[in-house]
Amino acid sequence: MAVSAPGAAQHAAAEIVARLRAAGHQAYFVGGCVRDLLLGREPEDFDVATSATPDQVLTMFEKTFAVGAHFGVVLVCSPVPGDGELVTEVATFRSDGAYTDGRHPDAVRFSTSPEEDVKRRDFTINGMMLDPAVLARTHRPEDAVLDLVGGMQDLGAGLIRAIGEPGERFAEDKLRMLRGVRFAARFAFELEPATARAIQGLAPAVSQVSHERVRDELTRMLTEGRASRAFELLDATGLLVQVLPEVVKMKGVPQPPQYHPEGDVWVHTLLLLERLPAGCPMALAWAALLHDVGKPATFRIAPDRIRFDGHVEVGVRIAAEICRRLRFANHETEQILSLIANHMRFADAPKMKESTLKRFFRLAQFDQHLALHRLDCLASHGSLELYDFVRERFETLPQEQVRPHLLVTGKDLIEAGYRPGPQFTHMLATAEDAQLEGAVHTREQALALIRERWPAP
Repeated sequence: MAVSAPGAAQHAAAEIVARLRAAGHQAYFVGGCVRDLLLGREPEDFDVATSATPDQVLTMFEKTFAVGAHFGVVLVCSPVPGDGELVTEVATFRSDGAYTDGRHPDAVRFSTSPEEDVKRRDFTINGMMLDPAVLARTHRPEDAVLDLVGGMQDLGAGLIRAIGEPGERFAEDKLRMLRGVRFAARFAFELEPATARAIQGLAPAVSQVSHERVRDELTRMLTEGRASRAFELLDATGLLVQVLPEVVKMKGVPQPPQYHPEGDVWVHTLLLLERLPAGCPMALAWAALLHDVGKPATFRIAPDRIRFDGHVEVGVRIAAEICRRLRFANHETEQILSLIANHMRFADAPKMKESTLKRFFRLAQFDQHLALHRLDCLASHGSLELYDFVRERFETLPQEQVRPHLLVTGKDLIEAGYRPGPQFTHMLATAEDAQLEGAVHTREQALALIRERWPAP
């Protein structure tokens, strides 16, 4: 179990490096943590690369897990007083054999050469190593870097460059194409031209990557703070049509200018994505991407204006298929589809009956519905009048009025002489609506209303 204390993960990893070196092995920080330290960012975690074999690592530390010993990967657990433990990935230097499945090497050969190890990694900015002992002395990451692939130069130039021959790196592991786009978007970097061309040439091969891996990479793109740029790059590299062909269909679909002066459905969607903050909920991010996915199929030019009749219902069906294809969990799918299904209801909010409005507020995680509507408005006409109305009512209505204790239950109906059946649903809903409207306040009043509409047998 990881802890969030600042510097704890770095300290634990540095202790592992020191212990490996004391036993006569080479060891360094490697990968994304080095990149982040050089960028002045707090790394999410720290990985260690070493000349020690997995068997040697397993015997050197008190608590370890051989999660990928075949590939040279061991997890080392470091106790943190009062906070549980931190887990550090320790990988043996290696070179990789052929990647028959387009994702994992068929075999690996352990090595004692850090240069051999970094040359099989994905991008130069992720291929640097760092000596934590030097960092502790100088407090300057650039003084502690072992850069054998030109990563520091590309980091300074803002380039995502594949290590070695780009086509070979992407042929080995097709997921790297999506990762390259994600890194370019996250850091506001450019894809180095040869790297971009290799992605464009191999884009159809991304179909070899598991749907779950594709889903996770796309989710990271949507929630890391530069989603619009990520999807522009996905489109430019030819990856978008491979992983989300339904989204590509938004391009060039015009919208009524009186409501959408910003442009077509694709432009509108990119503007929503542009406003997604880093760390936003996953379901909200996917709903922002897919809320209008039904518009291309429902586009028509009516006498008065462009219309998209039924686009919400069609969009829910398309989004459900995307969620199924990408193997979303059921609860994730439910929330994404709920956000899409209800995103147009805000237009009716001022005219809703009190009971209908309160039921609207009962939608799971209603704050996400509010957030999506706000993004939708800001990415189109810009008016937040409906958003402000709904938000004010939502925030000021006491929860006991939105979800009151029911005055009448099925048991009450049976005691009143009614036989259980399908009509119970309508009877109870009628009583609850009246309660939400403030028309009845007691059990007796609710039962009287039911008897009036459904005379007892």
